[in-house]
Amino acid sequence: MTIRLRAHHLLCLLTYVGKGYSPAFTANYDEIAERLSRGEDILLVSGPDDICAPLLDGPEPHCLRDGASGRDRQAADEVEALLARPIRDGVRLDLDGAMLIRLRRAFSAGHVRKACGGCEWSGLCGAVASGGYRDTRLQRLVDAPSCPF
Repeated sequence: MTIRLRAHHLLCLLTYVGKGYSPAFTANYDEIAERLSRGEDILLVSGPDDICAPLLDGPEPHCLRDGASGRDRQAADEVEALLARPIRDGVRLDLDGAMLIRLRRAFSAGHVRKACGGCEWSGLCGAVASGGYRDTRLQRLVDAPSCPF
């Protein structure tokens, strides 16, 4: 199967440690992290994606707000520049260990963090990055002992 992701969630995945908006949200996110760990590919989409799904039934989900779309544009621009490949609606990605390492190094260095401005999770994500991504759910995609961030 394929996991549908909006561009700024490519950054969120880098530091996801099992915390989120609700128990349903984190259970869904855990499942997505597990599927990515098993090698499922990513289809980039505009607007709400598989991570957003548990939030869409609530009143005025933030996934539908302009701020989320703005984060997508900023993340897409920075990730596209970093990876030197298109990051837009309809593109498929294989988030292998090498790509994850590259994204995490850039995130730690602040090169792909523009989209994180004003996000309520930015402090947690910064702490996770500073801690070497130790407790992230995508840790299995890389050989952690040989991968200093």
